[in-house]
Amino acid sequence: MTVRNPQSRASHLLGATLIASLAIGLTGQPALAGRPAPVDLPAAAGPATVTGPLAAAFDTASTRYDVPRDLLVALGYAETHLDGHAGAPSASGGYGVMHLTSNPKLRTLDEAVALTGLGRDTLRTDSAANVTGAAAVLRSYADGAGLTAAQRRDVNRWYGQLVRYGGASTPAVARLYADTVYDLLGSGIDAATADGPVRVPARKVAPDRGALRDVPPLGSPDGMGIMSTDYGPAAWAPAHSANYTVSNRESTYPINYVVIHVTQGSYAGAISWFQNPAAQVSAHYTIRSSDGAVTQSVREKDVAWHAGNWTYNTQSIGIEHEGYVTQPSWFTDAMYRSSAALTRHLCDRYGIPKDRSRIIGHNQVPGATHTDPGPHWNWTYYMQLVTGSNPPPGGWSQTVDNSTAGRFTASANWGTSTYSAQKQGADYRFTDPVESSDPAWYKVAIPETGSYRVDAWYPADPGYNSSAPYIIATTTGNQTVYVDQRSGGGAWRTLGTFTLAAGDANKVAVSRWTGGTGLVIADAIRVTRV
Repeated sequence: MTVRNPQSRASHLLGATLIASLAIGLTGQPALAGRPAPVDLPAAAGPATVTGPLAAAFDTASTRYDVPRDLLVALGYAETHLDGHAGAPSASGGYGVMHLTSNPKLRTLDEAVALTGLGRDTLRTDSAANVTGAAAVLRSYADGAGLTAAQRRDVNRWYGQLVRYGGASTPAVARLYADTVYDLLGSGIDAATADGPVRVPARKVAPDRGALRDVPPLGSPDGMGIMSTDYGPAAWAPAHSANYTVSNRESTYPINYVVIHVTQGSYAGAISWFQNPAAQVSAHYTIRSSDGAVTQSVREKDVAWHAGNWTYNTQSIGIEHEGYVTQPSWFTDAMYRSSAALTRHLCDRYGIPKDRSRIIGHNQVPGATHTDPGPHWNWTYYMQLVTGSNPPPGGWSQTVDNSTAGRFTASANWGTSTYSAQKQGADYRFTDPVESSDPAWYKVAIPETGSYRVDAWYPADPGYNSSAPYIIATTTGNQTVYVDQRSGGGAWRTLGTFTLAAGDANKVAVSRWTGGTGLVIADAIRVTRV
């Protein structure tokens, strides 16, 4: 994550007016379906019953404070992937699996102390206490907003309370924060944690956004969101002027480096932190883990405070990546590819050599005290993406088509078609979406446990599914990736990079369990060692 700029600046604290206005009266949002996801397990996986201390903590806190259990889990997963980081704070002063925060602007940790009677150290370091504290804070917000018992049971009525919990300074970032939680509720969660598995079933969601319903989503594909003038794919959410130096690069300073950071926090949280004048930090760009979305917070001509070294600040572009240094689960293929595309663009624009002497980690900046991007960042793969020279490491790759003998299984509910010329091989399979478990599985012989890129091939058509769930059986449980099969067909599409266990078994599936519309298609997949 970023560190304070060495130049001294006065701290200015934002008032609570905007947050209060965003958190009050959030009702009346038209229904908006999330992305329902299956919890389809191979037959050998056993029952879906979830036990463990963290799952029990969510159950207990939900019952005690009358806060929807799955909302609590989704909030924690959005903030930390349910990892308490041994009580260490995030870059913005957030603690524990629920990111209870103590900084000059947001004090959910202090509120939790007052509401629960638990000590600060306990709330910071004990996961069950941390969950309890977050539930108490949310319930206090619900009481302040006048939610009745019936309304508290409706997960869609908690949008305003999430906004207040996140503490964003602008409407667009506030919506980004709360929408992330509802996206997770829509897709479902299957998390493997140090304190046992925690799961949330998929559902359709229709959050009551109220005052935020007319706020364009940050970086929305409909073009209504404010976009960057420096980099076309990026949304624009400016940092507070107290957190960077206005300049006129490259007239004032040459741009010689790209510095890679990890946020030590969530995507929305990092963007919000840059908008807090007390932060005294910023970066030019931030990349989201789940899909590689990009937000710009400082113009390239200006000097962001990210490197902790004034000379490097003046001569570099800083790119933050959502996640934590100790958690490899945040470093997805979508993130790597999006970031590499941005870095390649910056190198071409400013004549920066595409090598490791000029594309560096925060830990390589002289005098740096930070370790990001850390040991889990795959520099070899990243630089291959930047330079366009990324052959499959080790040369291993396996493609499985729906017609590959002995390697594709599907029930009689899946039909066969030759309709589209974009198909892989002679034909492909199709079926109607239903909210039940009936996946089509691809069997892959993984040579050794390790990281593998999974690609999918499907024909595209306006009548095909808008949110087809692809399930990847990883070493830590099933992960689901959603693909809009109405477009982007007739080519390999990367689903992500995953840790797969050695052995010849069902590794990838296409599920029928989706709230998307249109036929679900299963054609071919490819697994490549990276």
